[in-house]
This record gives sequence, structure tokens and C-alpha cells, in this order.
Amino acid sequence: MKDLQIVFMGTPDFAVTTLKHLHENGYKIAGVITAPDRPAGRGQKIRTSAVKDYATSQNLTVLQPTNLKDQAFLSELTNLKADIQIIVAFRMLPKVVWAMPKQGTFNLHASLLPQYRGAAPINWAIINGETETGNTTFFIDDKIDTGKIILQEKLAIGGNETAGELHDRLMNSGAELVSKTLNLIEAGTINTKAQPDHEPKTAYKLNKENTKIDWSKEGKTIHNLIRGLSPYPSAWCTLINADKSLAVKIHKASISNEKSDFPAGKIWIEDKNIKVATIDSTITIFNLQLPGKKAMPANALLNGFSFDNEAFFK
Repeated sequence: MKDLQIVFMGTPDFAVTTLKHLHENGYKIAGVITAPDRPAGRGQKIRTSAVKDYATSQNLTVLQPTNLKDQAFLSELTNLKADIQIIVAFRMLPKVVWAMPKQGTFNLHASLLPQYRGAAPINWAIINGETETGNTTFFIDDKIDTGKIILQEKLAIGGNETAGELHDRLMNSGAELVSKTLNLIEAGTINTKAQPDHEPKTAYKLNKENTKIDWSKEGKTIHNLIRGLSPYPSAWCTLINADKSLAVKIHKASISNEKSDFPAGKIWIEDKNIKVATIDSTITIFNLQLPGKKAMPANALLNGFSFDNEAFFK
């Protein structure tokens, strides 16, 4: 049928895949709401959102409010006459916005709610060593990620899978789940359920403190942190090398059960590989980034950078 007038709200690449899927499959996109253009980078060049780039390339109506309660924006939103609003990786909405369409507003969230409500569900699922995650569609209410569940779809997490790899799989499967959700709503066969009332794990916002590697922890915990923050924002630690102290980002690594006689954090070079001791295993670093440099493979770094015999991470 695909008769519903849709307003889509989102900002990053994760949201573009769903918008593109809807547009290419004949759903009626009345308008697209995304973040305002902002200066970014060293040159402070104006950067547009990924959603805006796609929407304008398809001649879709785009609104970029700075204040979601602004009366001018609310008037423009009302004039789009949406039957339903879809949210994918956007910001928290005031009730005056999410309650506007007659069919409501639903969100796509990259976790199996109620687990991992919050800003970084993909990262934290891997950081915490989960073997399963998924996507959830749910109707927006006045709290963050707490509304009634419409559909859920599970995905297994690979033992060495990075956040970037899982992001892409969830992004693609999420677009399909949004389409299935819309079809149920349009057919009038939707059957929602309240989220379970128990204490869930939280997807806290990532910051400098919770992305730092603690080399005194078990190797599996360190490995999960590295892959859970790869490629962005990246796990980091301090390299003590001779008389220098450097903040280093580690983008890719592997773990082996081989335990060395070295103390945790000690670095050594073996067969052109960078090895690091943990309390119970060995981490091999494949890709890392020194301050002010681009990320590079470990063997390429070793061509022009020397580790002191006493070098270690802390």
C-alpha cells in the first residue's frame, strides 16, 4: 500500500541507509529533519549531515531546526502533514513533536531493548563481551528509549567483530526492520509490548575515561574494549618509551591465550609484530596511531619508529 505520509528524522550514515531504503522502495517521504550545518575540522569548514546530503540529492524537503520547540519549525512540521514520523539516530524529541502524527512516532535503536538504552549501544555490546545484539523499533514516549516495542530482530556478534563491522550489519538489517514496522502499522496489525521492568545495561556516552585501556585487566576485557571502539572513537593508552610519554590509539588487535613472563603492559617486538603482555594472555597490535599521525599498520610503523627495550603501555 505504502500510502502513509512519512517524516524522517536522522543525521549520520546509520540513518541514511534506512532513508534510502524507504525512498527507493516507494514510501512517501513528506520531509526530512536533520541537524543544522556546522563548522568542523581544523579548517572549520561547514559540514552537512549525511542525511541532508542524501535527501537533497533526491530533492526531498529538508528542515534543519536548531530548536525543536521553535514555533516556526513546528508550523513547518505541521504543514508536512505526516501520518507517522520515523527516528533513526537523531536527538531527543519534545512531546509536541513526537505526539504530532496520528499514527505516532517510532524509533529504530541498535540494541535489544531494554538492554543498552543510550548513546552508544553498538560499542557497549562489544565492550561488554556480548555474543548477541540486534535492532528494536519502538514508539517514542517522554523518556529515552523506553517506549512500547513494535519489532525486534537478533544478530549474533562475532568473537573478533569490531564496532564498525557490527554497525554496518545493524544499519542494513535495521532498514529492513523499519520497512516491516511500517507495513504492520499501515495494515493495522501492529501488536506492541511494554519493555520489561528490570535494571538494564546502559549504553553510556563514550568519553576519554571509559575508552582508556587498563592493562592490568584480563586480556579478553582489553581485546573487547579495542574492538568495541574500532574504528571510532578508538581505545587509547599511554606509551612510555625511553623518556617520552605518548597518547596512542589502538585500532585493531588480536588476543592469544599465550601468557608471557612480562608484567602487564610490557611491549616487545616479535616477527615484526607488536606484542603486549596482559595478566593472563598476549595482545598483538595490528593497527595503531601516534599523536599527530595517521593510523597505520604495526609493521609499517616499525619501519620508522623504535620501541625501547623497557617500553610499556599504561
